[in-house]
Amino acid sequence: MDSAAIDRFEASRGRLASLAYRLLGSAADAEDAVQDTFLRWQATDRERVEVPEAWLTKVVTNLCLDRLRSAQVRHERAAGAWLPEPLLEGDPMLGPADTFEQRESVSLAVLTLLERLSPVERAVYVLREAFSYGHAEIAGILDITESASQQHAHRARIRVAAERRRGGVADPASARRVVEEFLAAATSGRTERLVALLTDDVTAVSDGAGLSKRLLRHDTRERVASFVRAGFKPTAAKRRLAGGSPAMHIAVVNGSPAVLAVIDGRVVGAVAFEVSDGKVASLRGIGAADRLTRLNEAWRRHEPDAPVIPAW
Repeated sequence: MDSAAIDRFEASRGRLASLAYRLLGSAADAEDAVQDTFLRWQATDRERVEVPEAWLTKVVTNLCLDRLRSAQVRHERAAGAWLPEPLLEGDPMLGPADTFEQRESVSLAVLTLLERLSPVERAVYVLREAFSYGHAEIAGILDITESASQQHAHRARIRVAAERRRGGVADPASARRVVEEFLAAATSGRTERLVALLTDDVTAVSDGAGLSKRLLRHDTRERVASFVRAGFKPTAAKRRLAGGSPAMHIAVVNGSPAVLAVIDGRVVGAVAFEVSDGKVASLRGIGAADRLTRLNEAWRRHEPDAPVIPAW
């Protein structure tokens, strides 16, 4: 393959990776899909490809759909042990963030909701909302009719909107202050203050520090506060399990504030927050090492703020 063909693919790599990540919710799987797309680009008769960007988009999208439809992936995700892979602010895989729809489409909350859509609904939603493709273009990518694309988009929007929180979303500085207060209350044992910082319909989901085979789910303010208090309470046993006494940093993950537990420059756990109307509306805790690989790569290149808790 000549350098011009390679350059043409590389010019699209970032967009393809961002699309694949939104479709799959996994950076590692997205990278695999992009690499498989490159191999197909390498093997195809490129003289017959009229619009390379459209061709590459079609290939990567359908590779992602094949994976979403596979029996293994359906089993893994149906088993209840799946959460989207968190990405640190500035990661190019997060892709376009010029509009509210683009930013929301990569939030952990929406990536989780997209799991409830069919693969085709998910693809139409992402292509339309995050990448502004027209229905005629989407129809060509997915080999469906334009009318079918419109119907899939309509159903997907309704299903996402029905479960998506629509409170007053906090600006980044306000959201950070709420998370700082939350962390202080969670680590100090001030349960009443912790409960007061939660919305009435708060939810918490965790992979149990990467040790649980199923996701741990909690709702109601009292249950979430109890769960959080137990999880954030420092103990010698937890420090042994983590491999030391982590520093607690506040960062931005998938557009939302997050608490990262860091030991010797390595992120060992992440809790992402959704803040609405000055309170915590949801938490997602991720501790499985394979879900933190790319975040750790970015963290090593990152210059973090001083930890809010130097030694937990």
